[in-house]
Amino acid sequence: MTNKMNKNELIGILEDWNFWKKDLKVGLNRSSYLNILEGRLPSEQIKVIIGARRSGKSYIMRQLAKWLIEKKGVNKNNILIINFEDPRFTGLDTKLLQQALDVYLETYKPEGEIYVFLDEVQEIPRWEKWVRTMQELGKANIIVSGSNSKLLSSELATVLTGRHLDMTVMPLSFAEFLKFKNLEITNELECIRNEIVLKSFLKEFLEFGSFPLVVLGQDKESILLSYFDDVVNKDLIKRYKIRKTEEIKSLVKFYLSNVSSPVTFTSVGKFLNISTVSAERFSAYLETSYVVFFLKRFSFKVKQQEKSPRKVYAVDTGLANVVGFRFSDNFGKLAENMVFLELKRRSNFDPSMEIYYWKSLAQEEVNFVVKRNTNVTELIQVCWDIQDINTKKRETKVLLKAMYEFKLDSGLIITEDFEGEDNFGGKKIRYVILKKWLLGL
Repeated sequence: MTNKMNKNELIGILEDWNFWKKDLKVGLNRSSYLNILEGRLPSEQIKVIIGARRSGKSYIMRQLAKWLIEKKGVNKNNILIINFEDPRFTGLDTKLLQQALDVYLETYKPEGEIYVFLDEVQEIPRWEKWVRTMQELGKANIIVSGSNSKLLSSELATVLTGRHLDMTVMPLSFAEFLKFKNLEITNELECIRNEIVLKSFLKEFLEFGSFPLVVLGQDKESILLSYFDDVVNKDLIKRYKIRKTEEIKSLVKFYLSNVSSPVTFTSVGKFLNISTVSAERFSAYLETSYVVFFLKRFSFKVKQQEKSPRKVYAVDTGLANVVGFRFSDNFGKLAENMVFLELKRRSNFDPSMEIYYWKSLAQEEVNFVVKRNTNVTELIQVCWDIQDINTKKRETKVLLKAMYEFKLDSGLIITEDFEGEDNFGGKKIRYVILKKWLLGL
C-alpha cells in the first residue's frame, strides 16, 4: 500500500510551483514554441512538450500558464502545475498524482475549466492511463512534458491513440541565443552593424552550445558536466536499468567526440568491445534521451538506407566540446553539427520536412539533403573555410553532382565568412555565411 503524503506538506510543495500566491520566474519568452501551444490550447487533445533535459520545457510551460492568466483572463487558481522532479515528492505513482489533484481542488476550489501542467511526467509509472481518463472525462485541459521521446511517442501512440499533439523543444536557436544576450537581429543592415559582436557570440554559441542555463550562466563547463551526469544517471542508467554503466558512458563520450562523422553499430561495438546488438540498443537509448541524433543516408531503397553508415550529431555543441575528446578547435565539424540542429529545429515546425545526407557512387558526400513530402527541395554543404581554390573546387563538384541527380537548379554552401554566387551552365551555387543562414537572413 502506498503511503499518502501529508496534505499540508503536499499543498506546500504545489504552492512553490504555482502562481496562486506569488509570481514565478518565467524566463525569456520563446515565442516560436508559445505560438504553437497557444494555438493548440482550445483543442481537447493532450498537449505534449518533449525535448532534451534542460532545454527549457519547464519555462515554456510557465510562460504558457502566465499567458493564460494575463492575456486570456484565466483565474490563476484554475491552473495547476506539478513538477515531478521535486525531490520532496514521495512515492511517485498515479495515486500521488490523484492525491495532488484532489488536494488542489479541495484547497483552491476552482470554478470552470482547469488547466493541469505535468512537468517531467515520465517520472510517474503508468501516467498515460491516468491522463487519458482525465481527458476522456473532460476533467481538465492537460499539458505534459518529458525528456524521453520514446516514452512520449510509442506509449502515447498506444494509450492515447489520436488524442495528443506533440511538440519538440530544442536548445536555443542562434536567434534565441542572441535574444538571451539582449541582441535582436532582423535584417542584413543590423547584421553588418553588429559584425564584431556577432562574430564573438557565434564563437561562444559553437563552443558552449545553447542550453538556456549555460547561455545565462557563468561557469558554463560545470553546468554542462552536471547536465551530462544527469542525463547519464537519470535518463539512461536509471530509466533503462543499465548494468554496463561504464560502457554506456564510453559510448556517449565516443559519439560526442565524433560529431558530424559517419558511424556503424558494428564498428562502434568493436571499438568499445561490446556486441553490435548492444551498441545498437544503447545508441537508441541515447537518441530517445536526446543526447545524440543519427542522420540516415538518402536513398530511394529503404534497405540501402538502413544498411549505410549513419552520421552522428550532438544535441548541443557545448556538450560535445566538454564531454567529447577534442584534438583541436575543429570549427568545421561544430559548424556542420550546428547546421544539423537548425535543420532539425525547422523540421519540428514543418512536419513535411525530412533531412538526410547524400553520397555519390564515388563516396563523395553532400552534408544535407532536405526533402519535403516526396520531393528533394534543398542541398546544403557546410565548408567552414572555402578560401582554398582546391577545397572550393572539390565542394562545388560534389554539390553539382547531387544537383544533377535531384534535378535542382541551385545548391547552398555554408561558410565561415565567404559569400557570393557561382554559375555553372545554368546551375547556381550560393555561398552564405553561417551566422546569416542561422538567422534566416
